[in-house]
Amino acid sequence: MTVDKVPPSIEAGSVLAGAQFTDAFRVSVDGINPSARRAAERLFARNPGWIDALLRLRNTLVRPFGLKTSGLGEPATGGMIGIFPVISETPERIVAGFDDRHLDFRVVVDVAPSRPGHQVTATTLVKTHNLLGRAYLAVVLPFHRVIIRSLLRHAFLSSKS
Repeated sequence: MTVDKVPPSIEAGSVLAGAQFTDAFRVSVDGINPSARRAAERLFARNPGWIDALLRLRNTLVRPFGLKTSGLGEPATGGMIGIFPVISETPERIVAGFDDRHLDFRVVVDVAPSRPGHQVTATTLVKTHNLLGRAYLAVVLPFHRVIIRSLLRHAFLSSKS
């Protein structure tokens, strides 16, 4: 089983109007029947150590620019998934993310039945606001692609729990 880059199947305007960047990665899993919340919790609740180290480095580097650090967003009525506030939720889809002065960010976790199990898709959407946002996005994109693949692999392919 692999993590595959797939075309985003989300109408960006319905999740983050004006998004300039979207990507999506999918994994097929069997042996579990997760809700979108459970899938998102598996993805973002416990990061591998190297990802936590990168997040600490990121927080140190962006603090002088006044960007959000730590939990990245204020807790929302839907609670938190890892460091992200939940914006909306159905059993099949959870949308989490935050708005900052340099960019707005959303991560959407979709779960769909598939033979023999389920497909879990993580879609990222970003809307930049200024030069700082565009520069930040350019710097983090290579890391983002490695991190999201690793999170999907770690959450769903390394164990059947």
